[in-house]
This record gives sequence, C-alpha cells and structure tokens, in this order.
Amino acid sequence: MAITKADVVETICVTNGFPKKQSIEALETLLEIIKQTLESGEDVLVSGFGKFCVKHKKKRKGRNPATGEDMMLRSRKVVTFRCSNKLKNKINTK
Repeated sequence: MAITKADVVETICVTNGFPKKQSIEALETLLEIIKQTLESGEDVLVSGFGKFCVKHKKKRKGRNPATGEDMMLRSRKVVTFRCSNKLKNKINTK
C-alpha cells in the first residue's frame, strides 16, 4: 500500500490537532523546500530518516526495449535516497 499526500495530511490533522488547511500548507511548504533545495544541487538530510541526493549521470549507450535499436541516452541528473541507519534498524526489527 502506498501512502498519499492526503494520508499524510490526515495523519497530521489527527496527531497534532491541526486544521486540515494548516496541515496541507505545512506539507506543501515542506515539499517545496525539499524540491527547491534539490533543484539547486544541494542534498537534503533529514536526521533519523535519510538523505536525498542529486547525482549526475553521464551520457551512455542504451537500447530501446520496444525496437531493440541502439541509442545514446543523454546526461541527466537523478534524485537518489539513502535511508539512515536508524530507519534501517527500525524497518529490520519488525
């Protein structure tokens, strides 16, 4: 089961007693800060959760899976996530 933004907003409302509108604004603000930070090329570290990093992938040879045709894939940036040891341990104890 995937968790949605609506699920997170509902949890914020129930857990902290915030009004729904305030919970939506808080979540949207947090996500916008993360997006802007990653867009600027900086990493985002959330203690006890993990680290979002921007990695640069070089231009490389690839293959079109539909046609089998060889092609060159352009260089690009990708976002990766590495979870913290705390989170790893919590996941593995259940």
